[in-house]
Amino acid sequence: MCPEHAGPWLVGYRQEDLRKLRRILTEGWSRPQMPGTDFLTPDERAFVSGLGYSGVRLPVDGPVPLLPVLQVYARDVPSLPRPPGTDLLQVLWCSFEHGDDCMPGVQLRWRAAGSVDEPAAHVPAAVVSEGEALPEPCLLHPEPVVEYPAPHELAKDLRERIHAWEEGRPYDYHGDLAVAPGWKLGGWGNWSFCDPWPMNCEECGSRMSPLLTVDSSEWDRGTGSWCPQEEPAEEERPRYPLSHEPTMVSIGRGYTMQLYVCPESFGHPPLQVMQ
Repeated sequence: MCPEHAGPWLVGYRQEDLRKLRRILTEGWSRPQMPGTDFLTPDERAFVSGLGYSGVRLPVDGPVPLLPVLQVYARDVPSLPRPPGTDLLQVLWCSFEHGDDCMPGVQLRWRAAGSVDEPAAHVPAAVVSEGEALPEPCLLHPEPVVEYPAPHELAKDLRERIHAWEEGRPYDYHGDLAVAPGWKLGGWGNWSFCDPWPMNCEECGSRMSPLLTVDSSEWDRGTGSWCPQEEPAEEERPRYPLSHEPTMVSIGRGYTMQLYVCPESFGHPPLQVMQ
């Protein structure tokens, strides 16, 4: 639960309404389109319009339940950093903004999967601040990749050598080799808002390590070489949902959120930053 966001009311959406909205849009965009006609039925259009653009005022009885965001097992990602005796990472968040950074409030839970012998029979539905904060259920297929730091994290002479190396090649360092896009564990940050700065632990001052990147898309036109080979041709992809946005999560206006953990203690609070 998130005690910072409690009743008696909040402006947002019910989970079931957002799920229904996505079903309606998926079905609507899959139908043959006739010029000059609405791709939704009158009932569907009425439901979509009734949700509003910024949510509605909803009664809330107590703290808002956190949303499940990610669950990953060490058996699938052997290099997953974790406290001794744990083999499962669960990431939860409150979709409403926390602090001044316009990001959801994230909580990390490391657990021993074998100790979960009585899974919860009922998970309370949370009020969601906006549709882009509600993850769409999907399966993970972990794959190790090699990536390199963003150009502005490199020494000047190395950047110049890379720039010369790029001349005449059909790809470039920044979009094709550095900072893999998409959701990932570990890796480098893209530093889109500012120059790189140290991520130091608030408790002990240690240099923190990147744990998780939550991205608004898995690739875009600038990083198209990271598109999976299994992905169909662009003209064959569905119009909704977009295949490069399987989680349907958007950070800010299409940015990324990176979580850092302290190498000295998992008990120290993680650090999250939008990039």
